[in-house]
Amino acid sequence: MSNAANDRRRFHRIAFDAPTELVQGSRRWAVELHDISLKGLLVRLPEGWNADPHQPFDAIVELGGGTQVKMEVVLTRSQRDLLGFVCRHIDLDSISHLRRLIELNLGDESLLERELAALGEDD
Repeated sequence: MSNAANDRRRFHRIAFDAPTELVQGSRRWAVELHDISLKGLLVRLPEGWNADPHQPFDAIVELGGGTQVKMEVVLTRSQRDLLGFVCRHIDLDSISHLRRLIELNLGDESLLERELAALGEDD
């Protein structure tokens, strides 16, 4: 089984609408968040997209009340009008906020625990 197919099986995507920005060096793009998971995010291709696909990005998802999920991501796929990113690094505060968001949307703590365990298996 390919890694991509395996990831799709292990990580639930949460359709979520929140102000999201991609940052690469001095360039910034406001993007429409399509979905998010513990593994990464999927966004709509923004206008004026001129990024270097071989360099990492910072993804910043605003959850409200000054709360953010910030992760370092790399572009792994681009198809039609969607860009898929895999998380390479996330700080403790951000993973805590993301975990809570996913827990609320999954409604099943055991599914969340399985996904968290699967994160450690990838490296």
